[in-house]
Amino acid sequence: MTEVLIRAADHLVTMDDDRRELAGADLLLRDDVIVQIGQGLQTTGEVVEAKGCVVTPGLVNTHHHLYQSMTRAVPGAQDALLFGWLQRLYPIWARMGPEHMFVSAQIGLSELALSGCSLSSDHLYLYPNDVRLEDTIHAAAELGLRFHPTRGSMSIGESAGGLPPDRLVEREAAILEDSIRVVDAFHDPAEGAMCRVGLAPCSPFSVSRELMRDTALLARDKGVMLHTHLAENAEDVAYSLETFGCRPGQYAHDLGWLGDDVWHAHCVELDGGEIDLFARTRTGVAHCPCSNCRLGSGIAPVRAMLDAGVPVGLGVDGSASNDSGNIASEARQAMLLQRVAQGADAMSPRAALELATRGGADVLGRPDCGRLAVGKRADVAIWDVSGVASAGSWDPAALLLAGPTGVRDLFVEGRQVVRDGQITTIDLAAQVARQNELAKGLAE
Repeated sequence: MTEVLIRAADHLVTMDDDRRELAGADLLLRDDVIVQIGQGLQTTGEVVEAKGCVVTPGLVNTHHHLYQSMTRAVPGAQDALLFGWLQRLYPIWARMGPEHMFVSAQIGLSELALSGCSLSSDHLYLYPNDVRLEDTIHAAAELGLRFHPTRGSMSIGESAGGLPPDRLVEREAAILEDSIRVVDAFHDPAEGAMCRVGLAPCSPFSVSRELMRDTALLARDKGVMLHTHLAENAEDVAYSLETFGCRPGQYAHDLGWLGDDVWHAHCVELDGGEIDLFARTRTGVAHCPCSNCRLGSGIAPVRAMLDAGVPVGLGVDGSASNDSGNIASEARQAMLLQRVAQGADAMSPRAALELATRGGADVLGRPDCGRLAVGKRADVAIWDVSGVASAGSWDPAALLLAGPTGVRDLFVEGRQVVRDGQITTIDLAAQVARQNELAKGLAE
């Protein structure tokens, strides 16, 4: 048995069912769960002093393409809209191999961990040069983050009217076969799971209707979740209307892509009817504000989604379209964009923090994460608010208004992954150096 006592936090923001915030509070972790919250708690185990700190649940990232941390700020893609951006980057990604995927996953996940993230999904939809989904799974396991990889896919290349080059698409039978393989090998449905696998055809413009439908049937047979991009921008909607004769929400409905086991990325262009459809079916949304800004896609109607009852979490999206992977900064951007669109009272800092914690956990089907409560997983972020970023703040718990964007400490399943602002589980400096070597090779 291992115990860790996080002692005397200035502010403990629980995000529990009552949204309690406690002053001068302690949090006791035993092995992999939270066992006690209160004041004056005792332990014979390790004590982590939290005076001068705000303690929150570990943050949750609901949409990423980790491999893209290998291709940040690529010339020719820096000022492009979505489709042109993809067409510039596809040929570069086609040269990536297993080591690129492993190293970029560790870099991307490390960046997330340093920003307070304990649980991240990933959407890997291209498999060139013998790449396999487990290249990222092994990277996450070594680092120690809770991971929801998705077996993405592309099956319609340029010659068949799709967007990706033919050399990056796969046969649909092979996609379904490998989907079965990775779910059987790596998916853990148990509470507290460190790895859950989802199925995730890339987008309506890169796979067939048949693959979308067959993947939904397979996922439900296997009891795993479904993920894809939907209604990302005006181009995306125009493609759906021209190709399928319907809007993206109707397309999703027709193919079985609605329900509490489905979450869609972006959804910038959902209209009122589609928002109501998502709310009725409890279909989740991964809101990616920085990427949406970077690609000029627009401002997603998050306030309307939340008011209607749509489950919403946050995603950093790929580091080729962000080009960062800081989930705390993403939460601040989400708050600011809703205020720009709807007024200063459209989203509070606590509401945005909720999107980044229990909101994201619920979208991913993880009510055991995203909140600090007895019996929940020991995923805890500790934010030092004694420094310059919070100096003069009257409400240090309003982290997204005046606070650090990096954590002092991060615990995942009771294991300390970040200590004093440094990754503890891997040699991050060595991986950064290797990532830069690999990126240089791609550029050359």
